[in-house]
Amino acid sequence: MSDEGWYYDVSTGKVSQGKDPGALNRMGPYPDKDTAERALEIAAERTKAADKADDEWNN
Repeated sequence: MSDEGWYYDVSTGKVSQGKDPGALNRMGPYPDKDTAERALEIAAERTKAADKADDEWNN
């Protein structure tokens, strides 16, 4: 099964396409290279949204 998704490697900051069985430090898959390059920004946005949802739920 082929994987055409894009991945961001948090240890190197590099983006690559396709699965790497030895890669434990990767985020993804993302649909394209540009999106994978924004992986940390996307993660921060999702964390902020989740934190806001938690605050709304708790209050």
